Amino acid sequence: MPKKAEKVVKKSKKSAAGEEYGAAQITVLEGLEPVRKRPGMYIGSTGPVGLHHMIWEVVDNGIDEAMAGHANLIVITLLPDNMVEVYDNGRGIPVDIHKQAKVSALEVVLTKLHAGGKFGQGGYKVSGGLHGVGVSVVNALSNYMKAEVYREGKIWVQEYKRGVPQKKVRAIGNTKLKGTKITFQPDNTIFQTTEFNWETIVDHLRQQAYLNKGIKIKIFDERIKDKTQSYEYYFEGGVKSYVSHLNGNNEPKHEKVFYVEKSMVPEKGNSENPEGVLDERPINVEIAFQYIEEYKESIYAFANNIINPEGGMHVMGFRSALTRVLNNYARSKGYLKEKDDNLSGEDVREGLTAVISVKVSEPQFEGQTKAKLGNPEARQAVEVVFGEALAIFLEENPKDAEGIIGKCLLTAQARKAARSARDAIIRKGALEGMTLPGKLADCSSRDAATTELYIVEGDSAGGSAKQGRSREFQAILPLRGKILNVERARLDKMLANNEIKSLVIALGTNIGEQLDMTKLRYNKIIIMTDADVDGAHIRTLLLTFFYRYFPELIRQGHIYIAKPPLYKLQKGKDVRYAYGDEEKDKLVGEMGGIEKSEIRNQKSEIKKTKGQGVEEMEGEETGEVDQTGVGERVAGINIQRYKGLGEMNPEQLWETTMDPKTRVTMRVDIDQAEKADEIFEMLMGSDVMPRKRFIQTHAKDVKNLDV
Repeated sequence: MPKKAEKVVKKSKKSAAGEEYGAAQITVLEGLEPVRKRPGMYIGSTGPVGLHHMIWEVVDNGIDEAMAGHANLIVITLLPDNMVEVYDNGRGIPVDIHKQAKVSALEVVLTKLHAGGKFGQGGYKVSGGLHGVGVSVVNALSNYMKAEVYREGKIWVQEYKRGVPQKKVRAIGNTKLKGTKITFQPDNTIFQTTEFNWETIVDHLRQQAYLNKGIKIKIFDERIKDKTQSYEYYFEGGVKSYVSHLNGNNEPKHEKVFYVEKSMVPEKGNSENPEGVLDERPINVEIAFQYIEEYKESIYAFANNIINPEGGMHVMGFRSALTRVLNNYARSKGYLKEKDDNLSGEDVREGLTAVISVKVSEPQFEGQTKAKLGNPEARQAVEVVFGEALAIFLEENPKDAEGIIGKCLLTAQARKAARSARDAIIRKGALEGMTLPGKLADCSSRDAATTELYIVEGDSAGGSAKQGRSREFQAILPLRGKILNVERARLDKMLANNEIKSLVIALGTNIGEQLDMTKLRYNKIIIMTDADVDGAHIRTLLLTFFYRYFPELIRQGHIYIAKPPLYKLQKGKDVRYAYGDEEKDKLVGEMGGIEKSEIRNQKSEIKKTKGQGVEEMEGEETGEVDQTGVGERVAGINIQRYKGLGEMNPEQLWETTMDPKTRVTMRVDIDQAEKADEIFEMLMGSDVMPRKRFIQTHAKDVKNLDV
């Protein structure tokens, strides 16, 4: 080694004195210690998602028993003190002594990572579990867990605290039941919250009931005494029932829901896997679909009950077979002439609602989130099973086939018209050097990673925003009135709308087939509307637009909602802003030194005296309310209620809603795509009745309605 290099090495050793790296620095964590040390690695997060995943892990064991043909009932009960009880009537976890571990198999399953009947060749042919981490991790992350096994006519019990067994597995009585009951309480030192969300649980378990036909899932909420609520799900129709549920708020284009369920062993040496399949065991394919009178494509893909938001091989097989079979049928029946082009994949998927569920022995997922299925044999199985069944369905149901082909042909015509309209816009932009909309006040920075686009309601607010903004990184695009409801419009009609056209050009990504997210001109797109009914409607229209045509903007975290204040409070030079009534009352108390109850009493007295026609004396301790309700004076504090963004001057708008240091914004996320899809359809779709029922149901919940 050169002398210069030796000096560098010696110097580095000295600087790292005391930081030796040898056997003594290798930490070995026993049992479930690594789970408690790094919970996020095992449960995904320590937030609400990870908390609810605890329930899914335990429920999955029951579903695995059901898929193996040993159970048909799962009962989930939420108990006080954030306790959860999950029972399934399966075979029950084995309790005999494990040869290697020398303790009960129940203790092995509950206290050892990667222990269970899903790793060998005898426990389960197909498993929905292990897509997470197993019940042992739930045990590790629980303050308390109790396992009860009903097996061989006896009740076997073991209790744990933070994954540590308190006693050996023991029999405590006789029973005629069979199955397993797990009761656990999440560790409040691990999770950010241990409060379970009822709706989240109900939605997830309903989906699982659809995906596992013939399983009865009961859910009880007993957290509040004498206020038990419950749901029971049981679907003989499987994913066929699921499609009917998803299309509940839409008009179908054909009466019958297509459905097929069949298992097949993939052939060796297929085009997807020329050297032979990885697993020769049967793959179960279950598919249902129905076309509706809408323009979007809704495909929900699952592998072993795990949702795959990015699709995968099974979705590729489905799309390939759908396009091929529909084109063959349309040609054979004369719907497509020799001179006509084939229907494209986009043509045959518009208005389609489909659920694809496959169950494979060894699922291969891309990424830790299991977002995409990678098994090549799954594509072949789906393509063969679905293709054969669809061809038979079309021949046996000519009326339904006519509705499906008619929908696809209409889509093809509209696609050509939309392409012409879109191309006209792009050509126009190219001729003008990609001229941005005249109403857009662009920012000076060209670094898309740091820039923001404010979509503002109205020219008045747009003017204030343009004057108050930071010109370096904030762009302003004012919209005139309400944009087109894209839930009810095709792409060609949508692009004819000037407001939408301006927005598409401002984003820079293009739209439809030409969408290119790498050309996005702004990192944050912030919707800034008035805090009233019209503002909420405009915000919903914009969210519908982004959800339907730019879902990646939402998934990648680019869409935000600005939250302007409702009130301005001023006492002398002391100026503060409140975003709601409670915050306003709190600030009045702070600025005026009076309690909330006194504020309410003053307001009550003011209204009472006004009603009696009594004249009021002005003073620091009296309140004044103008007849419009826009302004009031309490304890010498002037309170202004903003009816709209246009009432703020540029400085106020910057300080309250646009300054990154002080503003309040909410990022738009899609946690549950199916739920979001259902809500957008209900609120913005063409069918009026679901919207009417929603309004009638929730009208009493609305507070401070501004009409």
